[in-house]
This record gives sequence, structure tokens and C-alpha cells, in this order.
Amino acid sequence: MQIEALPPALQRPFQPPLSLGFPFKPSFLTPATHAPSHFNTYSRFQHSVKFRRSFATVTATTEKVVIDDSDTTNDEPGFVNIGYISSVHGIQGEIRVKPATDFPQLRFSTPGRRWLKSKVLGRESVQEVELEEGREHPALKSWILKFRGIDTVDQAKKLIGATLLVVDEDRPELEEGEFYTHDLIGMKVFMKENGKLVGTVMNVFNSGANDLLQIVLDSSFDMLDKSGKSRSAEIDASDQLVLVPFVEAIVPDVDMKRRQMHITPPKGLLELNLRFDDRSKKERRQLEWKEKKKFQKRLIAAKKKLIEMEQKHIFHGFQYGEKDQWSSLSDQIVGVNSKLLQEALQSLERPAKRWKVAELVGAIEAKLINSIQISEEYFLNGGKNKLFRDMQEKGLELMSKGKMAIVFLLNDKEHQGSISDSNKVENEAIDTSVLHMFQKVKDHVSVPLILVSSAQQIQSFRNLFTSNNYFAFDSEKVWFLEEEKLPVISSLPKGQNKYKILMKSPWEILQSPVGSGGLISLFSNHSIADNLIDMGVEYIEVCCTSEKMAGGNSLLLGLINSREAKIGIQISPKITDSEENFDLIFSMDFVKKLTKQSNKLQFDAIPKAHSFVEKVDKEWVTLTSSTPNSYELSCSIYSSLNACSLDKVCIVEVRE
Repeated sequence: MQIEALPPALQRPFQPPLSLGFPFKPSFLTPATHAPSHFNTYSRFQHSVKFRRSFATVTATTEKVVIDDSDTTNDEPGFVNIGYISSVHGIQGEIRVKPATDFPQLRFSTPGRRWLKSKVLGRESVQEVELEEGREHPALKSWILKFRGIDTVDQAKKLIGATLLVVDEDRPELEEGEFYTHDLIGMKVFMKENGKLVGTVMNVFNSGANDLLQIVLDSSFDMLDKSGKSRSAEIDASDQLVLVPFVEAIVPDVDMKRRQMHITPPKGLLELNLRFDDRSKKERRQLEWKEKKKFQKRLIAAKKKLIEMEQKHIFHGFQYGEKDQWSSLSDQIVGVNSKLLQEALQSLERPAKRWKVAELVGAIEAKLINSIQISEEYFLNGGKNKLFRDMQEKGLELMSKGKMAIVFLLNDKEHQGSISDSNKVENEAIDTSVLHMFQKVKDHVSVPLILVSSAQQIQSFRNLFTSNNYFAFDSEKVWFLEEEKLPVISSLPKGQNKYKILMKSPWEILQSPVGSGGLISLFSNHSIADNLIDMGVEYIEVCCTSEKMAGGNSLLLGLINSREAKIGIQISPKITDSEENFDLIFSMDFVKKLTKQSNKLQFDAIPKAHSFVEKVDKEWVTLTSSTPNSYELSCSIYSSLNACSLDKVCIVEVRE
């Protein structure tokens, strides 16, 4: 069926996000989605979940069931949101779709009827379209589709921003023991041991290893507060949210006919993330309003800063899409570290020394840096050298007194492509990585820990530490920080604005991890250095996780202490890539200096080929290139050497 040409989304009046009145939501309660919300009467995430043995295997489906109740006769079918049209592809009328489904092969490569929903001048319309063919574009995580009757670029442009739908009854049938999240929403939850009503399933979130049921507690459910005491009668338990892992051991029974499930939570699980609030509903609403206003002020400040940096094009996405897309774009704008971005762009204009292992070895040979040489066998198994033993003992003493903190970079930029690059982080992979680290530092539980990881990993690491009693470390001395990111920038001059932030879609800023040097910005933003100094910490060790280096380097700590140095580095001349295996120790006064003078860090512009969207002649156009057309901004922790006199640097050189 040939569809009529849809009016361009650009004809919609501009509506800034500050006038939307969307509520402030904590990030851990807001599931990430790239698809717009439609037909606000009812919209939920839809996952298929299957029990196998002692755990539930989850497929990350993000199809939304969409029900339009504007017609009270209910003759029209319900629809399922499977994606949205983000841009045009080529010159033959093909379009690019960002999937919102776990069945992309079925939805996008099988010819047949589909529907397009668009919103023009405040009115929604749904029109039928015939899919002729589709193919995946793995590099861009999108699909390229061809509709019958859409044969030119101009026709295809009119579809940008539309949502692609299928009828609800066309959902694939699941095997026995599998469920759609949509079908779990609204189910009553009871305790299996006594049949008491716990509450109602409100949503399902993917935590990486498994799904989490978000349950709204019933006011009648009697439970302890987080301290283990009975909650007072005046504190209402209703509307409280708790998270329960959707695994067979905890959710053994799911009765679809009776719309209820039974749970057997371990002791303390429900209280783990419970937050009783004895304030009145009026006080809570006032607090929400204050948080919303605070966010709006941050958004205005962030937009003003980006305008000063000639990046006003980022805001064009507010003319398209739906509320949740505007909200997502607002969050990303607020999340851009404009100070770090400005420092990175400025550093590209000034020459500076690029430090790697080869340069360090050269500095040692030129006697610019103090060093000691040890054999790899000594480093692994110890030896009889009294000087080295004394330094190791001094390092162990400092660690036992909590004088050194350890920073583990678990998802540094150079480790992209490993487990950290996936949206699903397997528990087994995390366990192996973390347990390997603690084989080296398990005897030093007084040491403060800072774990830096990707946004996908960070909650899984929190859960791992919580479930293992923080591996005997003091929970008050453990930080979980999300890695620093910066926008990807263009490599072509644009008038006076040489570097232009690239947009992945009208509502998504294309970003990439900064690298190990981003740690300094994190320390500054979270006041980590001040907190560590208050704890009596005098040194921090920064290392990646590898077979050779896993923290707790007592010899290097003893060396930097005995030489009264600012920076200590362990290197191995046979390691060519210093960014894949590094182990550095900084004195806290030097770290404090870096947080105040982060502009001394050096950034590199790494050429990369990226596809991105750009507004051309009031239309969104996707630009692709097979050759590098953009830069990812990267900073190595080694660039800190440029801020330190080389006579205050010492090196442990491990040789075969």
C-alpha cells in the first residue's frame, strides 16, 4: 500500500523543553530508550524472559505496546512500537531506522504491512506502509528499509521522526516459560511462605546480568526499615519502590492466568534499596518541584555555555520527537562536561610531550628520571635484595595504615571491545576481573577503593560488591564512578568554529570515553581528593586490570615514598602499548594540584570514521564516510608528567 507524503516534522512550532513540565526522575528509575513514547494512555517496555535452571535468561527487548483509546469503539487494533525513522539513506528513498525491538530480523527484513505514526502541529496520525525490503547496518546499530512508493530523497525526508509500528496481535509467540515484560506489568506479588501481598509489578529493568522487577509496595505490607527496625505506623509504605531480581530462585512462581507471582526474597533484600520517607505528600511534591527547578537552571547554564562555544546546533533536536526524547536530549546537554571539553579543544592547539613507555625508557637512559631495575622473576616471586625488601616493607606498612588509595580503571577507553563495550555485562566476566584484582589487595582491606567503569557496568559492580559484603572492604571507603566522556567532534573547519560536536541522531550527542586521563576530572567533580586527604591518604595508585598489574604495588609505593617523589611509574620495556598496561602512583598533593590545574593535561584527537546527522537546509541528513571524518578526544594519565618536574618522577623498570 502506498502512503501519502507526510508533512515534514519541521513544520511543528518550536517547543523548548523547559515549558514541558516533565517530572524530574532519578536516573536509576528511568530505563534508557531511543524510541519515542506514543499514545500516552499506555506504554511499557516489553521483554521476553525465560527461566533456565537457577537463573533467568533475558533478551533485551524494547518493544513498546501502544494502545490508542481515542476511539471509544475500540475497533482499531493496538500497535507495537518497533523503532523510529532517524534519517535518510542514499538517494533511492531508503530510510534508516533505530530499532526498539528484540526481533529486528522479523520486524525489518520481512516484507509486509507496517504503520507509520507521526505528529504534526500537535495532531497524531497513523498511516499504513508496505515494507519491500530491509537490511542491517551493524556499524550504526540501525536498519535500512525501503517502503513501496517512497523512491526519492524528498519523499523519504518527510518520514524522519515518524515511529514505525506493527499491530499488537503480530507479536511473536514465546516458548513455554517465557514472558513479555508487558504481561508482567501490573501483576500482584505475594510472599510464597505466607501468602501476604507484597505489592504490584510496576516495571522491569535490565541490570546487565539479569532483569529486575520494580515493585510498588502495598500499604498493608509489614516490613522493617533499612536499619532493621519496625517502621512507625505513621510512615506509609504505599508507593515505596523495591527492586527484586527476576530469577527463578527468588521468583519461583509466575501465574499468568491469575495475574500474580510468588517471591522468596533472601533476608534483607527488600530493605536493601528501600527508602522510607516520613514526609507528607505535599512536602515530597515540593521537593520534586525544587529538584525540577534545579535541573532547569543547570540546563539553562549548560545551554549558555555551549552557545558560547558555538555549539548551538545541538538544540535543533527539540523541534522533533516526543517528550521523552526532549528529556533525553536535555539530560545529555546537562551531562556534557563543557569545562573539560573546552580544555581538551584548547590543548589540541598547543604542542606538548606525548609520553609512552619508549619515551620513559629514553628519559631513563638520558638520566632525566630516577629509576631502579628489577627482574620479572623478582617482581613476581621476591628476592634477597635488601634495598628492594625494605622498600616493599615500607609500602606494605603504608597500605596497612590506609595511607594509599587504589583506583581501578575497569572500562578505560583503550579496553573498548571487551566486556565493557556490551550493553549486557555478564556476571562471570565481572567476577573474574574483580576477583583477580583482590588476589593482590585482599590483605589490605583498609585501603580506600575507587572503581571507574562504564555506565553499563557500574550498577553491576555495585550489585557485586553489595552481594559480597564489599569483599571485607569498608563500604564508606569505596566509590563507584562512571567514566568521563566527551562529545565526538568534526575534523573539518566550519567557519570560525573549527570543531563541531557531532549528533548521532537529533536527540543523541555522539560521545566517546576520554581515557585514563579523565580520572582527574572525576576527582575534581566528586571531591574525591579532599575526601581521601581527610581520611589520611597520602598516595593514590592508578592502574588498569591485567594479568601483570592488579593494584597493591608495595615496591613502587616504597620507592616513591623513599625518594619523596610526586609520581611513581612501573614500566616494562617489552610492553609497547603503555595505555593497555599501566601502574602509576601519585602523591596526594600532586593530585590536588592537578584537579586545580587540569588544563595542564594533554589531549589527543584520534581520527575516526563516524556516521552522524546534521541539519542541512532545515532537514536532518545523515552523513557517512568510509575514511576518518571526525575526532575522538582522548587523554592519557601519562600526560600528567607534563605537569611535574622530571626529578620528582621515579620508575620501577621490570626487565626479563
